[in-house]
Amino acid sequence: MMVITAKVQWKKLILVVVAAAAIILAAVLMGTGVISFEGEDSASAFSTKSGKDDASRVAYLTSLGWEVSETALSAEDIYIPEELDEATYGDYLALQEEAGFDLTKYAGKTVIRYTYEVLNYPTGESGVVAGLLVYKDKIIGGEVMSVQLDGFIQSLIYPTE
Repeated sequence: MMVITAKVQWKKLILVVVAAAAIILAAVLMGTGVISFEGEDSASAFSTKSGKDDASRVAYLTSLGWEVSETALSAEDIYIPEELDEATYGDYLALQEEAGFDLTKYAGKTVIRYTYEVLNYPTGESGVVAGLLVYKDKIIGGEVMSVQLDGFIQSLIYPTE
């Protein structure tokens, strides 16, 4: 019988185990869509704006203060033009920026717009929906609007007044 012994440096072993656990946890969270890298080319900023399924999209809207239907009323493909000129898209791009989104990164892409019924608009108005723009399972934009003829459109930021 042969016996082999080795001297273990516990501090280094613990450091390796903790590092491995952190890497595995990050991989699991990214795989489930809980976290993802913001933007297609940026590896530095993290986002929790998963748009993978109804549950994650509803959770995002709820985190902003909105109460919405549990399932989307509709899902439609939307093409974001390659040229987003100020005269045509300026107000809408400003609306997106107010909520922390930059649609110019997605110019020339086709995204999915999921629409949810808003159940708690502050004025009690009915016919209000929240739309979320999703690209590769990530929420990249959205708005709240009235579907009435004399309706309105606003950012996803819940009104405080």
